[in-house]
Order: sequence, then structure tokens, then C-alpha cells
Amino acid sequence: MSWSDNITFVLVEPREPGNIGASARAIKNMGFSKMKIVNPPDLNDEARWLAHNALDVLKSAAIFTDLKSSISDSSIVIGATRRTGKKRGHIISLDDAGQQIADLAERSAISIVFGREDKGLYNDEVDECGFMINIPASIKQPSLNLSHAVLVTAYELSRIRRMRNRAKHSRSAVSDQHIFGMAPHAELSFLYERISTALKLLGYIPRGDRDLEKKIMNNLKHFIGRSGIAEWELNMLHGICTQIEKKGGS
Repeated sequence: MSWSDNITFVLVEPREPGNIGASARAIKNMGFSKMKIVNPPDLNDEARWLAHNALDVLKSAAIFTDLKSSISDSSIVIGATRRTGKKRGHIISLDDAGQQIADLAERSAISIVFGREDKGLYNDEVDECGFMINIPASIKQPSLNLSHAVLVTAYELSRIRRMRNRAKHSRSAVSDQHIFGMAPHAELSFLYERISTALKLLGYIPRGDRDLEKKIMNNLKHFIGRSGIAEWELNMLHGICTQIEKKGGS
């Protein structure tokens, strides 16, 4: 199984059926096969025509009603964005992120999330992502069509796959983390709640300071989201939280 089989392309509320079909074609062009769609429009003949020889990717795409459920089985969630700024989280140029994504995919299930054609990803959806990738483009026209953004991202990852295949004999030893299963995104929400509670018990977050609490927890989510967390690490953190709760309640 190639690391590229661990990568899923997620389209959030695309408006144009043609963009969905063209994205399916782009994904298959570059040797990938997994696509999920959140609240898509009806897939018409245009979508099927633009999918051209990638109807298998289009037909097998799982449909979801919200982003959270679509990424629940992923250990790493990466968002694509044109806009920059503090509310966009940690942003890495695709040029620099490709190798990192490939490394993460060696041991983790990854979702790469693309937003709406007109509005991109909302801030609460960005908060679900460990980090964001940005495709460098002309300042005169920085916004890419949805399917083009999917194609460029898939191409960059495909390029890295070809490069690594040619250099297989010189690969370094795989990290020990490869042995351990990575915790899926769905298991992290409860962990974050427990960490927040533990930090309050320790007095690190003053009670009632919602702004500071949100800032700390968002930073923590992005920190964990950039590399994922192994199952044993998840259990260890739950154990630490349990001990803090016991001490705090005594």
C-alpha cells in the first residue's frame, strides 16, 4: 500500500457540478482515488462528462452533511486556502508542504480539505485543520478554480511520489512512530475537552476567560494537527488528565 492511498481529497459545499467532475478527473490523473464531498449539488451530465474516465472516483465519493463527519477517520486534516491572516491558522506554501504531507501519509490517514468556490473555508472549518496550505499564484489573480487547486495539489504530491520511488534505495529508516496506529480526528474532541478542564484545574486558564481558553485550545489543536498523535500518546494524555482531575477534586 502506497502512502498516497492514505490521502483523501475533501470538497466542502462545491456549487458547480462540473468542478466536482473535473476534480475527480484531476485526482485520478495524478494517481489518487479517494474523494469525499460535503453537501454537493446534484451531479448532472456535466459532472460526469468532466470526470472523463474517472467516473469510478466520482461514483465512489462518499457524501457527508458536515465537515466534521467527513474527516472523523483522518489523523491529519489539512486545509487549502488563498487567504492569509491569523484566523487562517498556520499556513505553509504547497512548495514546502508537499514533503511534509508525504511524510505524514506514511503513517497517517490524511484529509486535504478544499472550500467553496466563492467563500473558501469558514473560520470554524479552518479550526478543524492542523495547518493550511497555500498555492503560490500571481497577485493579479491569486484565486484558483476549485478543480485547478485540486489538480495542482495532487500534482505536487504525485511529483514527490515519483521522486521518492526513484530514490527508494536511499531512504532512511522509518521512524518508530510507524509502528503505532495514529488516533483518528474523531477521538480528539473529547481529549481537547479534558485538556481544557485540566488546565482550568491547574489555574493555567482563569475561569471565565473564554477568549484565552479558545486561543490556547486552538493553538493546541494546530500543534497536534500538524503531526498527528499516536494511539498510545492519546491514552497517555487521557491518563495525565485523569490524574489532574483526581488531584483537583481532592
